Amino acid sequence: MLPSRAAVVVAGGGPAGFLTAIRAAEAGLPDVLVLEATPEPLHKVRISGGGRCNVTHACWDPRALVGHYPRGGPALRGLFARFATADAVAWFAAHGLELVEESDGRLFPRSNRSSSVVACLRDAARAAGVQLVTGEALQAASREPAGGFRLRLRGGADLAADRLVLATGSHPSGHRVAVSLGHSLVPPLPSLFTLALADSRLAALAGVAMDPVCLELLPPEGAPAPAPAARGSARSRSPWRQRGPVLITHWGLSGPATLRLTAFAARDLRAWGYRAQLRVDWSGGRSPAEIDALFEQARREQARRQLTNARPWPELSRRLWHHLLETTAPPGLSFDPTLRWADLDRRRSQALQLALRDSRLPVAGRGPFGEEFVTAGGIPLGEVEASRLESRRCPGLHLVGEILDVDGVTGGFNFQHCWSSGWIAGSGLAEALSEPSQTQRTSADT
Repeated sequence: MLPSRAAVVVAGGGPAGFLTAIRAAEAGLPDVLVLEATPEPLHKVRISGGGRCNVTHACWDPRALVGHYPRGGPALRGLFARFATADAVAWFAAHGLELVEESDGRLFPRSNRSSSVVACLRDAARAAGVQLVTGEALQAASREPAGGFRLRLRGGADLAADRLVLATGSHPSGHRVAVSLGHSLVPPLPSLFTLALADSRLAALAGVAMDPVCLELLPPEGAPAPAPAARGSARSRSPWRQRGPVLITHWGLSGPATLRLTAFAARDLRAWGYRAQLRVDWSGGRSPAEIDALFEQARREQARRQLTNARPWPELSRRLWHHLLETTAPPGLSFDPTLRWADLDRRRSQALQLALRDSRLPVAGRGPFGEEFVTAGGIPLGEVEASRLESRRCPGLHLVGEILDVDGVTGGFNFQHCWSSGWIAGSGLAEALSEPSQTQRTSADT
């Protein structure tokens, strides 16, 4: 049942909202209420990671952790100094959930099921006395003259709260409430998405995965180059570059390196209309001299073998190598399928080497609609006080999770920000509501 008043109302039953409520209740607050608009709280946790839930990432140094967030940067250092990866792992362990590190640093529940994470959070909330109300969404909020908030819910009910936490993610309703209470809004836009390519020839290679591959994003012809990076920004150089695993799809490119690239370049890509030039180094960063040496070695050691049957290095995808043989012959020449390494002339060799380290592919847009994993934009971090994540514009209001202009790359970093911001806001709520009011302080002084 919906009460008429609560000490703390958390709008949003996602990861950040749940951890905020649990931390506040475990720190001593007896009256914490979570409002979730849908029938199923923690839905994003349940479906994440293909149903496994990548809870966080084994990046143990808070200073290094900051580098995995395209938006947030230096302002996150204080947040992670108080609650970072090791703290999240310890918190879940204390609440009965063991996390296991995989070879790439991602941390999953030992059960390998996201339902274990959901159960852990719901059990902890229940044990702490948090009240959960589903099917109720915050529609509007206003400050009361004597302090606190008057909340109007989607169904028409009113609710009073001493403190309000907005944990509504990227949903526009949370943005509207924050703006109505005095905040500004960095316009939201997609981040962490795949790339569609105008060149359809790669579609025949759908399913090919390469690691590592170097990607470099260049502006389309006539578009301005990316603005210089601000001092201390996560953007380290221009144009945008990433190195790591890449997956070829039937529409373009996906995989961790592609997702990281689009996350950091999200705002420039929007400005360019999601049109750009993509430079792909299939060699993973080998120098021209190194590639030339590998070709010379193949010419010596595999002289009698046909190029189609012998790649210049074993990690190179066979299907990609055949594709390059078919599509990169110099003008006026072609590649005979029976050509042997001993018969490879200098012009054909140079053309293949250039294609391996400097393929140019036109970007035609984002991948399929709905594949955007994260939203960039939200309430600027500068508008919240770091020690409690309390609004500088509206005392008593706290903002956590994706509603803030913070987003991480793939690998558990977005969840880590949810755990960190939720824990800090929950701690701040308990501190704030345990402090004597101004009236009480004045009376005590008298």
